[in-house]
Amino acid sequence: MGQAREVMDRLTEALTGGTDLEAIMECFAEDAVAVTPDGEIRGRENIGEYWRQMTDAIPDSTYESVYAYESGSTAVDEGYFTGRNTGPLVLPSGESLEPTNKEVRIRGCDVATVEDGRIVSYRLYLDQLEFLGQLGLLPNTPVRPDR
Repeated sequence: MGQAREVMDRLTEALTGGTDLEAIMECFAEDAVAVTPDGEIRGRENIGEYWRQMTDAIPDSTYESVYAYESGSTAVDEGYFTGRNTGPLVLPSGESLEPTNKEVRIRGCDVATVEDGRIVSYRLYLDQLEFLGQLGLLPNTPVRPDR
């Protein structure tokens, strides 16, 4: 296992193994850039705040790996993020939605490029419409946690 895989695995554990914000932030370089479905985030502190909001919204999350790859300084994970929305969900606008107490199971992919033991570039891909639909926040959307 190379450095990129090791850092990506530490990040996943910190996000889903009881949510350790310090450990999450330690995975990122000070000047890291993350691209999420909500937009581009620059800097370790801002990336940490993004993950704090997400883990506050779904604190009991788990991750089921489907594929894990590593090539040079880049690690790629594809899998299912699962949890119950028991905390406020902060939208990109800054607006906060009350918890829905609904379960989500979202397939996603994240890509991390690592230099000197920290993530310098991170990309997270997931279907936001599916996520919001499973939370019951879209009109006439059936809940489909079996995907």
